[in-house]
Amino acid sequence: MPRLFSFAAFTLLFFVVTSLSAEEKSKHVLLLGIDGCRFDAQTKAKTPNLDKLRENGSYSPTALILGDRYKKNDTISGPGWGSINTGVWADKHNVQGNSFKEPKFDKYPHFFHYVKKSLPTAKTVSIINWSPIAQYIVSAADVSIDTQKGSSYTEADDEAAAAAVKQLSEQDAPTAMMLYFGEVDVAGHGHGFHPAVPQYIAAIEHVDALVGNVMEAIEKRTDEDWLIVVTSDHGGFGKGHSSGHTNPDILHSFLIVSGEAAKKGQFEQQVYIVDAVPTLLTFLGVDIDQAWELDGHAVGLK
Repeated sequence: MPRLFSFAAFTLLFFVVTSLSAEEKSKHVLLLGIDGCRFDAQTKAKTPNLDKLRENGSYSPTALILGDRYKKNDTISGPGWGSINTGVWADKHNVQGNSFKEPKFDKYPHFFHYVKKSLPTAKTVSIINWSPIAQYIVSAADVSIDTQKGSSYTEADDEAAAAAVKQLSEQDAPTAMMLYFGEVDVAGHGHGFHPAVPQYIAAIEHVDALVGNVMEAIEKRTDEDWLIVVTSDHGGFGKGHSSGHTNPDILHSFLIVSGEAAKKGQFEQQVYIVDAVPTLLTFLGVDIDQAWELDGHAVGLK
């Protein structure tokens, strides 16, 4: 009897300790942006790493880059990344094109602002290679890296991925990280935004390999719970995407919410690029204040 009791007690203790260890995992988020990436081209390309993220979470092939309330901004990078990083549409952050004439990021800031407000000791890291994001949108970043230095976007993406891996190899990992890749959009402008364009597919496959490097670095951090959200600022048609207000090839981005905390399968409801920020904040345990006037909603979480 004593032996049976001891074994039962040991078993109970093991499960309690295991459960507590799982609950004590620190939470971290990665917002991964792939500029100008069409979902139909992504699924045609060989993208084992993006496929794995999609299989390990919720996804939509038709996330909209414009909302129901406001559709006047151009369908280009400025408004797109403004909306993705703030969780509000362009009538609020006021980036209507790529000129950033009178942005209102003081009132509708980058999501790092809310992370730091709720979690003052959080480490926030932005790694991009389209300079206007760093110049105008990013705020409250403990580390801000811009790899656009006149080199090709392929090299800039390589450098961005390497910088992300370096950050993830440090003992103090980012609580929130935004990582941007730009070469897919450049390939689209140069050769065409379409699954039948070899150069466009090659750019997607190269970025997927870089995503693999980053995911490998995250997977080594076994004592942490990561949520990865992947999206794009727009699609493309021909060699452009401006004035695409009625063209689904441009209006449709994609959204992937991946990690242990994510539901599995394709979204049943319509989702939007502004849903990225509230999803990330909700996972981190940040209470979303109505005064922030976020247009998006948390999606894809269990």
